[in-house]
Amino acid sequence: MVKFNSVARLSHINMKIILTQTDTTVGFLSQNAPKLCEIKSRQSSKPFIKVYKNFKVFKQDNKRVPNSQKNRIRRLKKTTFVVNNFAFRISDDAMYSSFLRQNTWNYSTSANESTKKFSRVFCEEKADIIVENKKRLFEDKASKLYKINNKKIKRLR
Repeated sequence: MVKFNSVARLSHINMKIILTQTDTTVGFLSQNAPKLCEIKSRQSSKPFIKVYKNFKVFKQDNKRVPNSQKNRIRRLKKTTFVVNNFAFRISDDAMYSSFLRQNTWNYSTSANESTKKFSRVFCEEKADIIVENKKRLFEDKASKLYKINNKKIKRLR
């Protein structure tokens, strides 16, 4: 099911707030970080996770990771990495819908108010576009979170 709350052209989807089931849990996706901050009542200084379509797009964004960690990043699923205070995830299956696949990356955050549980009513009010499959939207475990550098890896969540 795809539900539009506003008259949105798909060519401008990158500035819309999309509510969808991501690879880990139900979340908001957008390329508009200030609007995500406003929706979540969150400090603008707190960064969002950037979800990339694949590793090739990640490299095209001029992001670098230690050579010793590249295989780990390619291989691990449902995992977020922090390198030099930049949080990202590579997720081929996060983009379930064909119109979401045209975005090569999105900021991602859980679909709830900061520090609160998932509320479908809240999410439907805030989202411009709702993408849902037959499994519906459900809250699940957040991604694993690792901070990595050349020499070590530390699990944060």
